[in-house]
Amino acid sequence: MISKEQVLEAQTTWGNGVVKIGVLKQERQECEKFTSKFLDELYAFEAGTVLFKPTKCAIEQFRPTKPEALSYFIAGENRACNEDKGFAINPWTKVRFENSGIILGEKRAIAMGNYFFTDLKGNEAKVEYTFGYKLVDHKLKIDLHHSSFPFSLDDTIA
Repeated sequence: MISKEQVLEAQTTWGNGVVKIGVLKQERQECEKFTSKFLDELYAFEAGTVLFKPTKCAIEQFRPTKPEALSYFIAGENRACNEDKGFAINPWTKVRFENSGIILGEKRAIAMGNYFFTDLKGNEAKVEYTFGYKLVDHKLKIDLHHSSFPFSLDDTIA
């Protein structure tokens, strides 16, 4: 059975990784190497389908492959999706999760809530998320990642 502590640890590792990607922004080769390893260690691309819907994507909304996820996180000249600006190279100084709920199972877990990204000026961006985890070789890996900005009363639906 997957434990709540394992999910919280996976969230902490993910948040710390996003921060480190931003720290490495000026060292492009090292940034690419670290981000590739980050995706290999935290996402289950090698184990099957990954449902990845990042926050700031309008044209290519879904990123089911590692190259597309890499493009979203760090962009660059060889990015897979032209709209990407490099979400993780913002840079962020802190990422914190507030879980609304966690569902635990034998080999799967799902967490949903808000996560907050702190920029260099101390401003915090609130984003809604759902992460699905599967147990791969005794380690939690993300196979569902959906995030979006919260609905605003100023938003209108036609």
